[in-house]
Amino acid sequence: MRRTTWPRHPSKLAELRELLDNRMQEVADDQSLSGPPQLLKDFPLPQVAVTKPVPTSSKKPNVLFLISDDLNTALSGFGHKQCKTPNLDRLAKRGVKFENMHCQYPVCGASRASIMSGLYPYSNLTLGNEGTLRGSLPDVVTLSQTFRNNGYYAGRISKIYHMGIPFEIIEGTSESDDPFSWDEAINIKGPEQNAPGELTNWSPKNKGSQNFTGVVATGGDSEHADGMAADRVIEMLSRVKDQPFFLAVGFVRPHVPLVAPKKYFDQYDRDEMLAPVVPQHDLDDVPRIIRGYKRNSTTYGVTPELHKGLLQAYYASVSYMDAQVGRVLDALEEQGLAENTIVVFTSDHGYLLGHHNKYQKQHLFEEATRVPFIISVPWLNEQHGRGTTKITELVDLYPTLTELADIPAPGTLQGTSLKPLLLDTESPAWNKEQAFTISRSGGESIRTADWRFTQWGFGDNGLELYDLNNDPGEFTNQARNPDYASVVKKLRAQLIAKRDAAGFKQNQKAIVDKSGMNKQKK
Repeated sequence: MRRTTWPRHPSKLAELRELLDNRMQEVADDQSLSGPPQLLKDFPLPQVAVTKPVPTSSKKPNVLFLISDDLNTALSGFGHKQCKTPNLDRLAKRGVKFENMHCQYPVCGASRASIMSGLYPYSNLTLGNEGTLRGSLPDVVTLSQTFRNNGYYAGRISKIYHMGIPFEIIEGTSESDDPFSWDEAINIKGPEQNAPGELTNWSPKNKGSQNFTGVVATGGDSEHADGMAADRVIEMLSRVKDQPFFLAVGFVRPHVPLVAPKKYFDQYDRDEMLAPVVPQHDLDDVPRIIRGYKRNSTTYGVTPELHKGLLQAYYASVSYMDAQVGRVLDALEEQGLAENTIVVFTSDHGYLLGHHNKYQKQHLFEEATRVPFIISVPWLNEQHGRGTTKITELVDLYPTLTELADIPAPGTLQGTSLKPLLLDTESPAWNKEQAFTISRSGGESIRTADWRFTQWGFGDNGLELYDLNNDPGEFTNQARNPDYASVVKKLRAQLIAKRDAAGFKQNQKAIVDKSGMNKQKK
């Protein structure tokens, strides 16, 4: 395990060093930046005197931000019939569940950059896993950075910004991290698919690093990445508990490889795993530009029998991650921090597990955009144990936490504070009517209470419309059905207005260039 956030890749190192050289003196005088952390041992930085605000009250609320990786809503507390998540269910009982929460881009790098910047991807221009948030938006003031600027100790454990899993866990690096976001950053170094145990590739057509390799691992929880992360969180809590803190904790499971100790696999009978039900020819009415992407028949080769093993491995990984969440929640209680700590749990995006005969991410179906989301605010307890189906977005987290902590937020934030729903899960004050998510190939989607409307190629390469009241599984594309022409017209206008407000109109050339769609047209 390494306490460092400095990129080791030469090109990224040069990019960030040039940025720091140009701005270092500015940092000293400008409180919009708190300065790089003190624990950068791998690269010497110029010494600059940076004064951080001193906490004025021990009653400032702490924040514990927990984020899983590639987790869909397969939680028992969210109604899943097979996956067991008793610790997250426990958190939900002392908090509020957001059951209609959607990511802004179903891929790790872009989604996490949106969460940490409080901006839609069209505004922060982090449109995938390439590059860094600060490389795209040098003056961004991130979520944890805002807390640093207001007297909080900001710590990171494992994956918060994008990391290349499994390689960066094996190497103990985090090359896309943001040094300005943290006082302390801890990378986890674990064995991943190299762990001793029984290894199986449940997707035999996929030979790459993102295949569905499962490992029924020997040894205990702390011999693998998420157990190591929980160990470090517990240790950090004991060190910083006497000052206000913002701790961000990234659990990498259930991102592939699906590694978990054997006892978590033993919780699931492989033969009883239930695969998603998909109608025959489900994808025939999906636009061609996305129809074959990550399709099982061409990319994965998962047979019905292999599917059972894949689901067992995924759920075992989820239960392993859930157990580490439980250890961290227990530590909050044991150290007397639970009553003054806001706890957030979510995932970076959803995940397809055979839904629509597809797998993984970067799709714009419900299973790819929707995420589990729980906020526990101990002193706002009237709604504890309840859920809300109001439409919400991950971009709403940043303004929520700053309002709850009563600290000033940047005026550029594009989300809306969720506090009204923490006070009343059916609050009439909540007026967000659509979630906006984008993806590869110029994919853009809005999700309303009744509809999902999606267009590809920024509108030039096909449309999808799903009537969620009559087709909640999104199996029948009504975009070409004349009976729905007026709905298509209305929702397309709403999507265009939403994407422009999210930054498309201002940054259109950069967005289209980054998408590669210009090259496809030539």
